Amino acid sequence: MYSIISMKDTIRVPPKEFGEKLNKAILKIVKDEYEGIVDESVGVIIAVLEVEKVGEGKVIPGDGAAYYESEYKALVYKPEIKEIVEGTVTEITEFGAFVRTGPIEGLVHVSQIMNDYINYDAKGPGFIGKETKKKLGLEDQVTARIVTCSLKGNIPNSKLGLTMRQPGLGKEDWLGIDIKKKEKAKKIKDTQKEEKKEKKK
Repeated sequence: MYSIISMKDTIRVPPKEFGEKLNKAILKIVKDEYEGIVDESVGVIIAVLEVEKVGEGKVIPGDGAAYYESEYKALVYKPEIKEIVEGTVTEITEFGAFVRTGPIEGLVHVSQIMNDYINYDAKGPGFIGKETKKKLGLEDQVTARIVTCSLKGNIPNSKLGLTMRQPGLGKEDWLGIDIKKKEKAKKIKDTQKEEKKEKKK
């Protein structure tokens, strides 16, 4: 989930930045230091938007820099368990599909791709459902649900576990396949009921 939050920190402004307007210098420093990092409590810091407050500067003996208690606004992305997300398939391997959602990549394990026996097509590469003939390949747009989340230090080390097995998830055209499958199953069931009634007569 994306959100804009307020954050506080003590920012070190080196002497080379003293000629710059204070807010502008602090914004530049905060952007360089925090954009792209992962914080377990707030998520991925995508962008620092603005500096809201700057306190009085403090100097530490032996350090020519000034330190300022600062408040700033940041755009963050924090994945939530059970959250439904949209993404793009970026890589297909024998054990599953990697999906980029926002700034983080998630894995849809082969067991979580669809409710069907699936074959791995190494040439594609992709996956094909044996019964439903559903296909999943590179660059496909999908909808998935987050089932596990691990935020560690930086974006490459942060991973999501995703599922597409629940109703309404997966590729958009899968929904039509599921509806047809249900309709077919209903027709078979209705026919069987009619046959039973006929036999009773």
